[in-house]
Amino acid sequence: MPSQIRKLADLANPAATPRLVVKVGSALLVEGGAPRRAWLSALVGEIAEARARGQLVIVVSSGAIALGAAKLGLDKGGRGSLADAQASAAVGQIALSGLWAELLGAHELTAAQLLFTLDDLEDRRRYLNVTATLTRLLDAGAVPVINENDSVATHEIRFGDNDRLAARVAQAARADAVLLLSDVDGLYDRHPSEPGATRLAVVRGITPEIRAMASPLSGSGMGSGGMISKLQAAEIAGRAGIALAIGNGAADRPIARLIAQEIGTLFVPRKGASRGRKAWLGGRLRLKGVLTVDAGAARALGQGSSLLARGITAVEGAFARGDAVAIHDADGAVLAHGLSEYDAGECAALVGHHSSEHAEILGYAPRSAIVHRDQMVLL
Repeated sequence: MPSQIRKLADLANPAATPRLVVKVGSALLVEGGAPRRAWLSALVGEIAEARARGQLVIVVSSGAIALGAAKLGLDKGGRGSLADAQASAAVGQIALSGLWAELLGAHELTAAQLLFTLDDLEDRRRYLNVTATLTRLLDAGAVPVINENDSVATHEIRFGDNDRLAARVAQAARADAVLLLSDVDGLYDRHPSEPGATRLAVVRGITPEIRAMASPLSGSGMGSGGMISKLQAAEIAGRAGIALAIGNGAADRPIARLIAQEIGTLFVPRKGASRGRKAWLGGRLRLKGVLTVDAGAARALGQGSSLLARGITAVEGAFARGDAVAIHDADGAVLAHGLSEYDAGECAALVGHHSSEHAEILGYAPRSAIVHRDQMVLL
């Protein structure tokens, strides 16, 4: 179903946004190592109002590492090393989940804690389990409160920021919109501290020009994501037909401010976006390999064709049949994600060869495409 969200006010409209994911950044939730209870209580009140309007809400909450670091007395906010971050998260997550449960409970809402690693949403079977769990929790009236499982996540198996996690959760939950509450009012055409910086109210598609506007820095120095991660989240959400908004959460009742004053940036999803399997595939953050193609194959992919071996010029990575790979053009631009019909060694042996030659090369009757169009999503 095409997104009905065209302006920020639509985020408070149950008809346009039946399911909303709200991401709360560390700098908003934690100050001086302690939770900002009054601010969070007001935000929870807004969540309760959304529920009363008939909206289902999922929360993606940062803050565990910052809270845990303060309790353990670790410097650099608990981010001095991976071990510090893991230890801080283990301690802080208890306080964080208890806080959400207490404040939501004051509005007779039940909090449900879920902790994810990257693999929970990259592996198809586990992704479907996440979808089933979130669906049941929402149907039962609970408010899922989600964070990355930082106590066990490593550099290789982590989202690294909750912006992209929120977008992937929105895909799994079949949400209509994601609201990233952060320490900025939205996307500016240059760093907001520079003279003449102008905020973009609506963005339709993440172009190279839009990416050039992003700052890699988080204004607070506390969070792990800057504007780059937020644009990546907008791309992930947009591929599934999900709108994404960025707003400043520093004020009391930040959602009401965003809606009433239209202060933020709304990323409108592109037309013809896919849901289901192709949305999951397009939003993957970790791929097992890269297939580089020539200009002819790139044109054919754009016209809806499968990827054939004769159009491949290079194979990178170690992947097995069924693994997700990226498809690049000769300049390195990402054209698509897809599931490979062959392992890396077989792909390398077939590079540049016509389908009629495959059986002789491999010694068995092969599949005609390296990546079938039904297992591919164009980016």
